[in-house]
Amino acid sequence: MLTVILRSAVDNFAHSAAGLRLRRRLFKGSKTYWEERYAKGGTSGAGSYGKQAEWKAEIVNAWVSELGVTSVIDLGCGDGNQLSLARYPRYLGLDRSSTAVWKCIERFSDDPTKSFLRYDPEDLWDPAGWLRGDLALSMEVIFHLVEDEVFDDYMSRLFDCAERFVVICSNDSVGTEQAPHEKHREFTKWVGQKRPEWTLDRRVDPPEDVDLMSSFFLYKRAD
Repeated sequence: MLTVILRSAVDNFAHSAAGLRLRRRLFKGSKTYWEERYAKGGTSGAGSYGKQAEWKAEIVNAWVSELGVTSVIDLGCGDGNQLSLARYPRYLGLDRSSTAVWKCIERFSDDPTKSFLRYDPEDLWDPAGWLRGDLALSMEVIFHLVEDEVFDDYMSRLFDCAERFVVICSNDSVGTEQAPHEKHREFTKWVGQKRPEWTLDRRVDPPEDVDLMSSFFLYKRAD
């Protein structure tokens, strides 16, 4: 009985405001968090599996086909489960976690249309534009970029990597975070201020039977 009471007390503290503040103080940063998570056998999260992943793949696959996209560059490929549902002519997946990248390399080693690269913004300089795709993809990454400077760098690279289209799957509002590795943002404001040459062409919200807080945003470069 005492064990049950103690466990309940610990759970209540962990989900309290004080517990969240403590976890944030102990948080080592988004880069370290995801590398440790994958290294310990963790996944990219519930959104990359099941009905959520199927709906996300349905949207992006349809746009790739409709818009005649020839190549996709994915900033945050994760463990590759979402990618297993994709239909892209040519694909480059980037991730800051070396463990995640090696998981993808092993999983898709027989697929000549897919390449993977571990990247770190601190050690990457690409003025020649080698890291570019017809469409740049961000699949539920933005609200995991808790550091403001990391968010700003990521958004800049995302749009700089795109020739014609940028597809973002994320929420677009400031919310109450429930975990130290989350920070919700109104990223559309960033785009309007920092990349005004890109216009929002479409937004698609998840259907009621898909438990997902994120929507899809399709940007295209203004003519």
